[in-house]
Amino acid sequence: MSGLVRARTGLIRGLEVLVVALIVGLALLVVVGVGFRKAGAALVWYDEVASILLAWLTYYGAALAAVHRAHLGFPRFVQNARGRARQVMIAIRETAVIGFFLVMAWAGWRVLGVLEGTMLVGLPWMPTRITQSVIPIGAVLFIVAELLSLVPDEST
Repeated sequence: MSGLVRARTGLIRGLEVLVVALIVGLALLVVVGVGFRKAGAALVWYDEVASILLAWLTYYGAALAAVHRAHLGFPRFVQNARGRARQVMIAIRETAVIGFFLVMAWAGWRVLGVLEGTMLVGLPWMPTRITQSVIPIGAVLFIVAELLSLVPDEST
């Protein structure tokens, strides 16, 4: 197994574990939040943390989908193209996707600078920068996933 295939497999396994942990955490948080609300003792921080977990799930789940090439696209259109036309389509697609996520990572990094010193409303000890770090991290993971998805799987 080549180093790139191992990296791809490691990324897939890591993202799968992270996505499952986020799903389980979010589900448990919602159940606990609803239980407390029903008991008349609503948690102040529940909504904020649930929305953060949902955002993390979205970004990391998108990276997992990218490594599996499971995002919307025109696969038949590209697959039916032959030769040079197919190579050009793939190059344009990859350039557009990676370019977009490079801009997103840069913008996310800039947002973290703006958020310096701010804390969550519901959890005043938690820096907002930690919760919003998912933007640049998720964008970089998506780029890595996109590049590793180009590596052919040796098991097929």
